[in-house]
Amino acid sequence: MNKTVTIVQARMSSTRLPGKVMLPILGKSLLERMMERLYRSKLAGTIVVATTEDGEDDVIAQLCADNGWNCFRGDKYDLLDRHYQAAKLYNAGIVLKIPSDCPLIDHRIVDEVIKYFLDHDCDFVSNLHPATYPDGNDVEVMTFEALEKAWREATRDFEREHTTPYIWEHPEKFSTGNFVWPSGRDWSMSHRFTIDYPEDYAFIKAVFEALYPDNPDFSLEDILDLLGQRPDIYQINAAYAGVNWYRHHLEELHTIDHSQTKMI
Repeated sequence: MNKTVTIVQARMSSTRLPGKVMLPILGKSLLERMMERLYRSKLAGTIVVATTEDGEDDVIAQLCADNGWNCFRGDKYDLLDRHYQAAKLYNAGIVLKIPSDCPLIDHRIVDEVIKYFLDHDCDFVSNLHPATYPDGNDVEVMTFEALEKAWREATRDFEREHTTPYIWEHPEKFSTGNFVWPSGRDWSMSHRFTIDYPEDYAFIKAVFEALYPDNPDFSLEDILDLLGQRPDIYQINAAYAGVNWYRHHLEELHTIDHSQTKMI
């Protein structure tokens, strides 16, 4: 049976919010809170934090050592290479890509996307193309062979930086599938659970403080219920809902249009 390896990319040098993965959430770092949620997954397999070889990321490597997490250190900007080398080192047959800016990720959704991948004969499955889940629930699953092919063939900077565009931008080379919100609703442009800006951190911190003490394993539905009851929390980072990296590459991306991103 193919070995599943989940790779969590993390580094300290975020341009918009430096050191975001180490920001405190209820006494632990944001990365620790995310990993706590991810380790509840039944299907994630071997989980690896993939950071860079830069000295500033020694703190992430030390955090991994302190918590007993697997850690790989690779290229700072070529995320495709970092994911490929980590997957190869850990003998992956199936590779999950989950960025460290998703501290509210729900392990139940992770498992549902993996199940969808296992039930369909695809090279790549995600809940992102097109997205229907709130931004910050990013799950991408692929065969090691698909990742390796992208690693060998992708040449454009954004393809290397964002790891998987070469796969989902070339349907003639890869078979792909998409896991959508069950009711058909699209939350991707209205709800933002990822972290790039100080407002995102304030939002995530408020969600954890509201839900975690009574229910450490709170779900995505619990978060949405909370936001319905507490619109003040929703409004903290609502101005950034729908803002994502696609906006910088609309002229280059063939499978993305203006409806899937917005300018700040």
